[in-house]
Amino acid sequence: MEASPEHLLAWFRLRSVVGIGNLLFRRLIQHFDNPEAVFASSDDALLAVEGVSPRLVAAIRRQPARNEHDERELARTAQMGFQIVTQSDPSYPALLLEIPDPPPYLYVYGRLDNTNRKIAVVGSRNATGYGITTTKRLCMSLAALGLSVVSGMAIGIDTAAHEGALSGKGTTVAVLGSGLEKIYPAKNRKLFHRISENGAVVSEFPLATEPEAHNFPVRNRIISGM
Repeated sequence: MEASPEHLLAWFRLRSVVGIGNLLFRRLIQHFDNPEAVFASSDDALLAVEGVSPRLVAAIRRQPARNEHDERELARTAQMGFQIVTQSDPSYPALLLEIPDPPPYLYVYGRLDNTNRKIAVVGSRNATGYGITTTKRLCMSLAALGLSVVSGMAIGIDTAAHEGALSGKGTTVAVLGSGLEKIYPAKNRKLFHRISENGAVVSEFPLATEPEAHNFPVRNRIISGM
């Protein structure tokens, strides 16, 4: 069942509280089950969660119930044909929840499938012809074995990994270091759409986030976590 806009806005709202990072967000969801319950809980109940201080409780109380920026972001997500998959959604990658700081939610273009086994294949952007050919063959074989190939859609080995999986009639997942509206590299726009038809393109970053250098090490934990 698709989450309501009000429910998704509660996830945005909790993520926006100053002082709540991914690790603490996960603890709060494990304790209270959903963001709505976090905001409705007593101060004592909040303070019972490891890492929650009186200052953070005050920040939670101050967080506005409505935020026009979040509402526009959610509307734009739907308009673009993307979706928000939260940690409580059955399609959220189960293994990703095992890392210390999983993203509270993912922007998804396509469909995540938790029934497929996944394998990460990444490598150099300045790959040799031999490296690209070998990667495509390897990922074609992995796809034929029922494995879903996870990579970063960068030029070089990452692109070859996705293309190999698609050639093998398999599924593949691309994890971006930018928002879904900022396809990077731009030359992979067609690949971006092909992947969405046979897997998913995902990002933890807001739609308009540029592909800045520091985003890529951050997104790598999602590739390995999946």
